[in-house]
Amino acid sequence: MRNDEFKKPQPCSVILKNDVKEVPLLEVFVRETCSAIHLDEATATNVGLAVEEAVVNVMRYAYTEGYRGEIRVSATVSDGRLTFEIRDDGKPFDPTAAEGPDITLSANQRPIGGLGIFLMRQYMDTMNYKRENESNILTLTKYFSL
Repeated sequence: MRNDEFKKPQPCSVILKNDVKEVPLLEVFVRETCSAIHLDEATATNVGLAVEEAVVNVMRYAYTEGYRGEIRVSATVSDGRLTFEIRDDGKPFDPTAAEGPDITLSANQRPIGGLGIFLMRQYMDTMNYKRENESNILTLTKYFSL
């Protein structure tokens, strides 16, 4: 695809409540974004899974029970990079510092949890975190060929 043929993904961001019932909105947003840049199906599926894992973790763990926060997911495309920024005002948590699960153990021997961060690391090329103005900002980037 030539650069002049590139169609910028629309919409560029989606705001979700911290409720897993919002996940279908996220799935549509990610799918449309990946489709707009013509990512192959397998890569788009992996990117979708990584972004969904990140957002669902925020929905489940970033807020105290009963608190309704918002999660903003933005997508940008530049120079062969697809970047999703996930921003929330929940409890501080740096997933880049979290230890990965011991995947050498059988599923029965592993504690529950931890695979989401593992999948983010596996499917995305970079994963960065910062805390800024009382917000968690997780950035997931996937490189692709134009």
